[in-house]
Amino acid sequence: MNILGISCFYHDSASCLVRDGEIIAAVQEERFTRKKHDPNFPKKAVEYCLKEGGISIGGVDYVVFYEKPLLKFERIIETYLAHAPFGLRSFLMAIPIWLKEKLWMAELVKKELKGFQGKLLFPQHHESHAASAFYPSPFEEAAFLTIDGVGEWTTTSWGVGKGNQLDILYELRFPHSLGLLYAAFTYYTGFKVNSGEYKVMGLAPYGKPKYADAIYEHLIDLKADGSFKLNMEFFNYCAGLTMTNERFHKLFGGGPRKPESRLTQKEMDLAASIQNVTEEVMLRMVRHIKKETGQRYLCLAGGVALNCVANGKIMREGIFDDLWIQPASGDAGGALGAALLAWHKALGHERAVVKGKDKQRGSYLGPDFNDEEIEAFLKTKNVQFQRYANGEIPSVVAGLLAQGKVIGWFQGRMEFGPRALGARSIIGDARLPTMQSVMNLKIKFRESFRPFAPSVLKEKVSDYFDIDRESPYMLLVADVKKERQRKTTIDEERLWGIDKLNVIRSEIPAVTHVDFSARIQTVDKEIHTLYYAVIEEFYKKTDCPVIINTSFNVRGEPIVCSPEDAYRCFMRTHIDYLVIGNYILDKARQPELKNDDDWRKKYELD
Repeated sequence: MNILGISCFYHDSASCLVRDGEIIAAVQEERFTRKKHDPNFPKKAVEYCLKEGGISIGGVDYVVFYEKPLLKFERIIETYLAHAPFGLRSFLMAIPIWLKEKLWMAELVKKELKGFQGKLLFPQHHESHAASAFYPSPFEEAAFLTIDGVGEWTTTSWGVGKGNQLDILYELRFPHSLGLLYAAFTYYTGFKVNSGEYKVMGLAPYGKPKYADAIYEHLIDLKADGSFKLNMEFFNYCAGLTMTNERFHKLFGGGPRKPESRLTQKEMDLAASIQNVTEEVMLRMVRHIKKETGQRYLCLAGGVALNCVANGKIMREGIFDDLWIQPASGDAGGALGAALLAWHKALGHERAVVKGKDKQRGSYLGPDFNDEEIEAFLKTKNVQFQRYANGEIPSVVAGLLAQGKVIGWFQGRMEFGPRALGARSIIGDARLPTMQSVMNLKIKFRESFRPFAPSVLKEKVSDYFDIDRESPYMLLVADVKKERQRKTTIDEERLWGIDKLNVIRSEIPAVTHVDFSARIQTVDKEIHTLYYAVIEEFYKKTDCPVIINTSFNVRGEPIVCSPEDAYRCFMRTHIDYLVIGNYILDKARQPELKNDDDWRKKYELD
């Protein structure tokens, strides 16, 4: 039985194919259209999933949309009515698209998927999140917690999964939302809502939580069990076009920071404050869930579950024996959850669990390209390349890394979710103090304060980081081991804000954040053999089993999907080498990339 999951029309549209309970393929639409966070119907993602599954749309038994459009429309209408006559402009912008398309989802799906003769299902948004968290997890039974901005009405839910059953026991409803509270501070600190929240998280260690008391006093009424109410007098998102209002601005001493303007200590302190509050809210929720359910394990999903700093804190508290976090925790993962929900809960199929192994397959669920396809593309571009025999790549790449080279790494099936996990990555030597700034400014073209993540051999993770378990999806933060840290001087300790950035803090400074933490990816030999082999060879050459791993893209663009995407990103940046399949391209030997003036102007490469 083939089940196609679909999410779209908000952000990060995606498609997933599940066959007899096995995840065959999953991918975001943005990877094909090259439009970051593309919200449109995932035509190309569906095409890929069907191709990967070797079927046409006529072979699909069920299409499952990740939420209930009518229930979401009800929330939108009721919210506008409650705030009328305010919000008229926002109402007039939102309603036409609902009346034209979104309300008629069944008809729209049939129109887009010509030839589909199966059945359509519409679970609730947070059911899809919960299913994406529990069903692929390695646990026979577990509690789950889903937190995001808002689905239909729900903003937070928790419950229990057992076998093939999934039961939501509690919901927090709009407008009271931890995701929207965090988004309000994302907006206020000058970053883009629904994509810049991770920047706020990365900025937080540069500041002090000096505004946390003001948040508790004026914005959120937080209870011991983690439930809360927001004081809506300070927010504008219910009916307006902005997240915050003048009362919010007055509370924090002025209007929102202008995007791309200079960051000040105020934004750093605001980031530290909302991060501190978010962690406290999540910890209270998790403690309450443990008390109410008595479960040993916890699964997490929803956009807020991508807050790996909070996840790391939950892990260290030891409230549950173990955590499993959906790698595509945002709306893209809703497509996966919806498909699995149909298979297990709606259709009643049993769920087989292999202890210690999840069903996500490393989240390598996207397109791959063989050497013949890669070489055919390279020849069309008159590219200078060297082909290596099978098995030679790891040693060659490890040698380049040890020389301080930055490498675009394109191998195997693309990752599903927002993190690059060693299939579409830019990699470098974590031991080099200058590597973070080089990658940020000359390759990623992004803010200098943002940290990079380490990829580390699974067996060596506890030698370098204060963590006693795997973190395969880069969703847990832990400190670098004390013995690996460098003792900072008194003068360095006195530094504030962005001045902290250039202080060398450990043996692996390029992946050590200013608070000595790191967002860890453990690499398993069985799941990604080639990537593991590169790090293993690097370890043999340098006695260091850790490298930098960041996503293969530049600021404002999605992670690369195809050989052409990889080549253009390689040529447009200061990446030294591109390793794609069994081919290695040396930047110094490449012909100039022509007809690229618009892009070069955008990123000021000239």
